[in-house]
Amino acid sequence: MNISQLDTLITISKTMSFRKAGELLNLTQPAVSAQIKSLEEEFKTQLVDRNQPVTLTDKGKVFLEHAEQIVTIVEELKERLMDLEDNPQGHIILGTTTSIAIQILPRILSYFKDQFPHIKTSISSMSSSQIYQHVENGIVDVGIGYLIGRSPSMTTSILYYDTFELVVSPRHPLAQVKTAGIEALGKIPLILLSPDTVGRKFADEVFAKHGIQPHVIMELTSSEEVKRMVELDLGAAIISKQSVTAEVRAGSLKIVPIIELEVTHPVGVITKSGKYVNSAMRQFLSDLKGMPETQFIGSE
Repeated sequence: MNISQLDTLITISKTMSFRKAGELLNLTQPAVSAQIKSLEEEFKTQLVDRNQPVTLTDKGKVFLEHAEQIVTIVEELKERLMDLEDNPQGHIILGTTTSIAIQILPRILSYFKDQFPHIKTSISSMSSSQIYQHVENGIVDVGIGYLIGRSPSMTTSILYYDTFELVVSPRHPLAQVKTAGIEALGKIPLILLSPDTVGRKFADEVFAKHGIQPHVIMELTSSEEVKRMVELDLGAAIISKQSVTAEVRAGSLKIVPIIELEVTHPVGVITKSGKYVNSAMRQFLSDLKGMPETQFIGSE
């Protein structure tokens, strides 16, 4: 038995296909079949039901639990051995929202890569709720997003506070007012984020609290998409203040203050409690948490 065989079984359990597992592992289908057959012969039992779609047998499911534990232990061993090197090195997988990835991470990563060139970073964009799920499941090492609750399995640390604001095009009628009343939200076409996002959930809470029936003309999955539509004057939006810093400065968007929206939302680092933190991650988290809040919040 070797780690490659265990990785193959784990991948088959997720893809339910020898062919798809081979594509992900860069192996031919015969090579995948040979690895599974070798495992089954060594343990004298059938682990995989080869009918379509491919599934694990009952014994295969028990085997899988231990295979995942073994692979995790081996990965941790590799990380601990790498930590004995003089320079921090390794691979960090980050999960964050699109707006944070665009607005904040470039400033952080450019500094970090200059100081620690041997540390590789990968970034995946997702909603804040997905960040929690992916950190919990070990798909990403570090999440950066809105802190939306507490869990004993998660460790969080606040980086800065954001707000959600009403944003319009300079050509919009509300662009000329200094402030607007909450009732304005029920009188204008709105472009909102999808219902699973923190910003949209907050907007829906405000609507419900004040008895507003919003006229939603468009729902989009990212702040970047929303901004482009608002710039075209297709509607107004409730969106992260941090995400529109550049556009407000350039004059392509305007914030219309509404006092009922002035609620702060913490944005921070999310990691899995109890997980081994290698030297690369320790260095990254140390640098991230040591940065002043002004480093994250752009000037208008």
